[in-house]
Amino acid sequence: MQLVEEGYAVVVTSRSHDKLVALQHEAKGPGKIIVLDGDVTHPDDMERVITAIEYEHGQVALAILNAGVAIPVRGDDLQHDAFDKSVAVNLQGVVNCLVPLVEHMKARGQGQIAIVSSVAGYGGLPMSAAYGATKAALIHMAESLKFDLDPIGIRLQLICPGFVDTRGSAKGDYPRPALVSTETAAARISQGLKSGRFEITFPKRFTYLVKLLTFLPYGVYFPLLSWLVPWRAPRSTAPKHEESPSKGQSRQAV
Repeated sequence: MQLVEEGYAVVVTSRSHDKLVALQHEAKGPGKIIVLDGDVTHPDDMERVITAIEYEHGQVALAILNAGVAIPVRGDDLQHDAFDKSVAVNLQGVVNCLVPLVEHMKARGQGQIAIVSSVAGYGGLPMSAAYGATKAALIHMAESLKFDLDPIGIRLQLICPGFVDTRGSAKGDYPRPALVSTETAAARISQGLKSGRFEITFPKRFTYLVKLLTFLPYGVYFPLLSWLVPWRAPRSTAPKHEESPSKGQSRQAV
């Protein structure tokens, strides 16, 4: 909405057609919202969407890659599904958009791409084994790609918000310190996109603190995070203490 108010023609894409149309009707401003259905987990879909945008609406000047799922993960109840979905949407979904975007922008020697990661990508946090891992991968990927994209005229930026009061984040059973509204987040992102900064992060009093914590030795990091981020530690399932094996016996581990 922020970009629409600033006069941009904003193309939005996701699997949720009804939500996209509702968003289109809510838009107010000199700009407009254009709806194109697509699934970021399907590379052919993203190729089609980006080709359609440039054919029907003109060149993509700015792309914000923001699709993501946040599935809490507990170490005492690991499930493949949480990791599979997180990687498919948060990481591979970005790659599926990046490949065609870079091809189109490279051909004309200019463009701007912003990848939305998260403060959860700075370091390990309770219940963020899947989400945090994908966001850390996005940070690493953006840092690496910047070396190659700068010389060919493609400006790459990284967005690492703290906790934003979205509908999705409200469903999570975890604390959300330094929570900011969606309106505040949109304004900060819009300002950052116009700046020369590589990383756009907010609120800085919180995100900079989290980044600083990652420089601590693990002997301090884990106890401090456990104290700062209230969460329910799993009950121990370790076997009861057994006597040491007698001579001639062996104990194996896998």
